[in-house]
Amino acid sequence: MKTILVTGGTGFLGSNLCARLISEGNRVLCVDNNYTGRMSNIAGLTDNPNFRFIEHNIINPLTVDEKLDQIYNMACPASPPAYQGKAAIMTTKTCVFGAINMLELAKKHNATILQTSTSEVYGEPLVHPQVETYRGNVNPNGIRACYDEGKRCAESLFFDYWREEGVDIKVIRIFNTYGPNMDPQDGRVVSNFICQALRGEDITIYGDGSQTRSFCYVDDLIEAMVRMMNSPKDFTGPVNTGNPGEFTIKELAEKVVAKIGGKSKVVYRDLPKDDPTQRRPDITLAKNKLGWEPKVQLDEGLDKTIAYFKTQIGA
Repeated sequence: MKTILVTGGTGFLGSNLCARLISEGNRVLCVDNNYTGRMSNIAGLTDNPNFRFIEHNIINPLTVDEKLDQIYNMACPASPPAYQGKAAIMTTKTCVFGAINMLELAKKHNATILQTSTSEVYGEPLVHPQVETYRGNVNPNGIRACYDEGKRCAESLFFDYWREEGVDIKVIRIFNTYGPNMDPQDGRVVSNFICQALRGEDITIYGDGSQTRSFCYVDDLIEAMVRMMNSPKDFTGPVNTGNPGEFTIKELAEKVVAKIGGKSKVVYRDLPKDDPTQRRPDITLAKNKLGWEPKVQLDEGLDKTIAYFKTQIGA
């Protein structure tokens, strides 16, 4: 049995990871301040004797008495409505101070620590699909910079702690992910479209719908994370984790409407500032080093996600 700490553990990805780790017989310490996480996401875990919830903001240092084997650092608002505006400074602090505090904790416990970085480090990419060696095209002072540059700084810190302090690190870059435990209010495209359609509202597309995204079902993403955490010590990453299947936003909207039915129409609004026009991971490295590639196709994943949202909004 490993003792594993998960920051952001009540969030969408964190709660799915906690469930996976518990199912494999591990001791799990779930850390979150519930800014965007929800206790309902871990309701099925709280009675398990190997699961412990710790309410804490990782902007502040954390002391853990139990010996830790692994740390998954996942805490950070990850949808634009959650990290922009008045939350921007907090988001950068979570990325930077949070990384330092968790790296110090990993150093103290001699634990392996995995950073969930993001495809947003590539910004508005000039290389397509995106490979790990691409350095990105990010606006350093735009309204998304708190997240994009915060995550880039966190990667820098991880590799400095690896080089200077000998901390055992892993870095993955997550592309668009969807599935159960998403917050209906989180403002990301999959949850927006499904919830709007279930409520019989019009589907809102920002821009002309030609921008592309690659959507990875959550179970596939969690499998990649666990494989990365347990990969050979000399493989640090960064490694892209996402589904290379590429769809336009308009195609996604049409799929959702076709699956849910109803009277929803597609309406168009202005594209937000610095919103990337294309996203698609090159996952050659993940295939070669982790033996991983996504298994769940978009249609199957959408069916599962729609079923989940029906339980959330009473449709």
